[in-house]
Amino acid sequence: MRADLRTYGLLARAGFRRQATYRLALAAGIVTNSVFGVIRASILMGAVAGAGTTVGGYDERAVSSYAWWGQVLLGSVAVWGWSELADRVRTGDIAADFLRPVPPYLSYLAADLGRGALALLVRGAPMIVIGSLYSGMTFPAGPVEWVLGLVSIALAVAIAFLGHYVVNCIAFWIIEIRGILLAYGIVATLFAGLYVPVHWFPDWLRAFAAATPFPSLIQTPIDILSGYAAGPGAARLVAIQVGWVLGLGIAAALTTAAGRRRLEVQGG
Repeated sequence: MRADLRTYGLLARAGFRRQATYRLALAAGIVTNSVFGVIRASILMGAVAGAGTTVGGYDERAVSSYAWWGQVLLGSVAVWGWSELADRVRTGDIAADFLRPVPPYLSYLAADLGRGALALLVRGAPMIVIGSLYSGMTFPAGPVEWVLGLVSIALAVAIAFLGHYVVNCIAFWIIEIRGILLAYGIVATLFAGLYVPVHWFPDWLRAFAAATPFPSLIQTPIDILSGYAAGPGAARLVAIQVGWVLGLGIAAALTTAAGRRRLEVQGG
């Protein structure tokens, strides 16, 4: 039996509601996002001011926007480790997931999109207000760019999740993968542009980053939402994200099937 769109909608809603139950964590997230936003914006603006010119195409206002849009995305786009699948493989609970009509990677993805939507509303929106008041922000040039920006956020959430899911599938073959998840998180946050813009990287490192899905997590939505990329340039970035969603989705399906066969061979 195949699940329909309504099923995925219910899963996304469940993810939204489950995230909403963690009210203290959400409140704490707003505070920490605000504090680190002030610190990041101040440091990056100071670096640009010290250079006496633009750095990698960023002036002080542009780098302030980069910092604050990054804080907007931080709660929604899960660049750090997700290990639920690996935990369920280790305990054997994954067997129950295989009995459901929805493939595990799609059910978890739908729930994560719901989680990301709640985080964007509760933790992300206040950062726009605070960032605009503290050091200023730039925004999409028009309604088309706003739509592309919101689509880009949803795609970034999907890419982040699917990447973590594929790494989690290693647990079908290796019991302990915490070190692998940690290494993946370090690489992902660096090349996503979480710390400094990918545009500041040396040419060779920027080219390497562009060959990975990681810039699509943070840098791409920031470029569109801050107005750094607009029109055809913004549409091209979204098209790249779509390609990564499809590629990682196929990888998730293949690794899930391979992992399931391994469990069946082992009598799981």
